[in-house]
Amino acid sequence: MDPLELAPSTGTFEPVHDPRPQVFVPPPVKLVAVDDVRLSATAGLERELDAFYVDILEFERDEKEAGIVYRAENFRLRIEQMEGMVERDDFRFTGIEIKSLDIVSRRLREAEIEFTRERNLIAGQERLSLRDPAGNWVHISQVRPLF
Repeated sequence: MDPLELAPSTGTFEPVHDPRPQVFVPPPVKLVAVDDVRLSATAGLERELDAFYVDILEFERDEKEAGIVYRAENFRLRIEQMEGMVERDDFRFTGIEIKSLDIVSRRLREAEIEFTRERNLIAGQERLSLRDPAGNWVHISQVRPLF
């Protein structure tokens, strides 16, 4: 069998501008909420919050918004920075759905972030419970496909 030979390039190819609007691909993470979520954080934790929400959970940092804002597939997670210690008067969890619980738990172990793996009330479902770098409680669960 003879090897396949390619014809030499003529160098005349010019890409054509596509006038259709581009559709962005949403981040592979969802907030379990009915609107944007607001969390409190002590000022100065921006780097740690970026490492947690962007690098580990795959949110996108929304640079167009003022302050620290992370974009999920459905809503935004808005961090309100405060001077001094943040006082929390409740222990509500922020629900986050991701594509793979195993990948995120491996990333959390590599970052040396403590978490607890819990079984849900529905058979076969698990979630991770932990605190973000600002001390906010987070439940991370895996999106399960519907049959």
